[in-house]
Amino acid sequence: MTRHVDFYFDVGSPASYLAWAQLPDIAAAAGAEIIWKPMLLGGVFKATGNRSPVEVPAKGEYTHRDLARHAERYQVAFRHNPHFPINTLLLMRGAEAMRDTPDFQPYLQAVFHAMWVEPRNLNEPNEVDHALEAGGFDPAAVLERAQSAPAKDGLKATTQEAVDRGVFGAPTFFVGDTMWFGQDRLDWVADALNGPVQPEREHA
Repeated sequence: MTRHVDFYFDVGSPASYLAWAQLPDIAAAAGAEIIWKPMLLGGVFKATGNRSPVEVPAKGEYTHRDLARHAERYQVAFRHNPHFPINTLLLMRGAEAMRDTPDFQPYLQAVFHAMWVEPRNLNEPNEVDHALEAGGFDPAAVLERAQSAPAKDGLKATTQEAVDRGVFGAPTFFVGDTMWFGQDRLDWVADALNGPVQPEREHA
């Protein structure tokens, strides 16, 4: 039985970007599968009463430094996006629309790069178009897929699933029924994937 890690994320989360850059290698080394769970972080915040660290000035300043330290340790290109926060509803609907297709990882690569490497103001439709074109996508076709009922319903369902499982922020990982929050918990995720298989309850 192949073990797996559930990865709840939002492209508007810089910590999700750093986790996305590391998790595939961690899973591959453990012979594990990643179950990709695109969710709307704004929806999770609303449901749980949580909020972004940047809304607390001291915490926001520390978080910026800490993310930069982790990016350096991971040897991942990273720049704080001065346009943060960015409304990711359409972007995450796009991720949901692509999730079970070969376009999924190229889509995430294009969006994460535009968000946390260049970085671009993806609140602006023309900037989203530029990012998608740079990734080899037809922006109009992506928009059509993102606005489809399955994409909208799927993102809503996964966001509710996340809340029901106790998720309050991004990124969040589950191995079995054990949850870890934050890209700084990837070592724990790796240990769990390489350790004894734990029983897991069924989730919708």
